[in-house]
Amino acid sequence: MNKRDFLKSSGAIVAGSMISRLATGQQQLAPRENWAGNITYSTDHVHAPANVEEVQAVVKSCSKLRALGSRHSFNRIADSTQNQISLQHLDQIVIDDEAHTVTVGAGIKYGQLAPVIDARGYALHNLASLPHISVAGAIATATHGSGIHNGNLATAVRALEIVTANGDVIHLSRDNDGDQFLGAVVGLGALGIVTRVTLDLLPTFQVAQTVYQNLEFDQLAHNFDAIFGAGYSVSLFTDWENHRATQVWIKRKLQPGEKHESAAEFYGAKRATEKLHPITGHSAESCTEQQGIPGPWYERLPHFKMNFTPSSGRELQTEYFVPCDRGYEAILAVEKLCDQITPHLFVTELRTIAADDLWMSTAYKRDSLAIHFTWKPEWEAVKQILPQIEAQLKPFAPRPHWAKLFTLPPAPLQAQYTRLAEFKAMLNRHDPDAKFRNDFIETNLYAT
Repeated sequence: MNKRDFLKSSGAIVAGSMISRLATGQQQLAPRENWAGNITYSTDHVHAPANVEEVQAVVKSCSKLRALGSRHSFNRIADSTQNQISLQHLDQIVIDDEAHTVTVGAGIKYGQLAPVIDARGYALHNLASLPHISVAGAIATATHGSGIHNGNLATAVRALEIVTANGDVIHLSRDNDGDQFLGAVVGLGALGIVTRVTLDLLPTFQVAQTVYQNLEFDQLAHNFDAIFGAGYSVSLFTDWENHRATQVWIKRKLQPGEKHESAAEFYGAKRATEKLHPITGHSAESCTEQQGIPGPWYERLPHFKMNFTPSSGRELQTEYFVPCDRGYEAILAVEKLCDQITPHLFVTELRTIAADDLWMSTAYKRDSLAIHFTWKPEWEAVKQILPQIEAQLKPFAPRPHWAKLFTLPPAPLQAQYTRLAEFKAMLNRHDPDAKFRNDFIETNLYAT
């Protein structure tokens, strides 16, 4: 996918002729794909309501329905054989200076939101590696950034507005709804259609990003916390060759007026003398600024700029979350498969995420190391490798990213979520006829 094609597709998830089609959905002539091109959706009936009232009407009119975000899921979590609903026209942004929150329509992407709140003196606590994803989709799947003390993006949620299966609008908040709120935030699209999200805001801040090359994995044996805690957000990249991380990206939060200085070496890794892309050989033009140049939080915390194709373009993604306190062991376990992994890999990223209390979060009650694989678009080969990786990670109770590719069977997946029974009871209360469940939900949450 080239830059022109990406900008065209990210500007309109569904064609303009589909705006506000309610009862029947508008059929498209061409197959619709996810961003990576590895998924063709099973229906071409997509509704694109203009406001919450139209969302209610769509929900009432459909017996089966799934929400479609920015199409950045790599599996079929957003798929439907009958109807999908795009919230792209719900694009309001309302800042509450007294509460230090922002309320956004479910169609807003982080790349749209960030400059608006920054101009008012605010920031979010974290961002994912790319800003092209929607707020509602990111929180529904526990999508994350990095930082040993930073929760995933869903932990910033203060309140939700949701249209449930009968078309009613409900409001849930951290302040008023306790466990029900904690169960609903990472809702996997199964509770209802999220129409508005309220997020906590912080004062705006500056970040400087420095990249180092060739960090020996042996350094992680005794310095794991120090390495991943060396900045506000830290990422290690590896190709699983030569027992080392090819790059270390350290994003340091700066105090007002602070001048950034970076050491020439970092645990034996050398500071890069030029801007780098995480994937060796790719142009770094699409990457956010490095070499210690200070900039706004939203132009440094992501790895990629909003107006460029993120990462590689046509690719597959997989990610597993393991306990941080066993992170180095898990890295060594995966490294044993380097000969199988490397021929089909673009790059692996290693990041940390702080524990949270959200029932279906991949970091629920567990500080986590995320082991992320960006694969070449070679699914036949990759699907043979994933069970091997999952077997190597079995001693670490891996939790796969909800929106990425995995082959973990339902039983061990379900065993990772101690509040799953309560989550399913919540779904049954709000959606007794399973309107919002698709094959992905039925298989991974309900199959035995």
